[in-house]
Amino acid sequence: MTCHDWKDMMMGYLDNELDDEQKRRFEEHLKACSECTDELREFQKLKEITDEVTLVEPEEKIWQEYWGGVYNRIERGLGWILLSVAGIILIIYGGFRAIEGIIKNQDVAMILKVGLLILLTALAILFVSVLRERIFFWTRDRYKNVRR
Repeated sequence: MTCHDWKDMMMGYLDNELDDEQKRRFEEHLKACSECTDELREFQKLKEITDEVTLVEPEEKIWQEYWGGVYNRIERGLGWILLSVAGIILIIYGGFRAIEGIIKNQDVAMILKVGLLILLTALAILFVSVLRERIFFWTRDRYKNVRR
């Protein structure tokens, strides 16, 4: 076995996961290999340090600030959604009223009316196409239930 193979066993040795035969063979290798012995010492120091690390729970004040920020972002998000929906409704209503006025107006050339209807038809087709595509990918998204 090469030192690389022994280094793969080093973590198992540190965590006491090797069986007796593997442990004996690894310790024999350590007697003959100063590089692996030095590396094992470094990992033992690191393990001692990480064993002393404890989880510190955040103070209640920090949690309150965090959740306050979350609620604030939700409120702003909802406000922007409502503003966008209202704007879209008003633009669509105004657009239809303007188009209705152009179509009913006898002074407007027929070519302009036909062009406007073709434009509206194309926009409707594109909208339905994009909507259909979004729904298609949303229903097949493997990661839609993954949370950050």
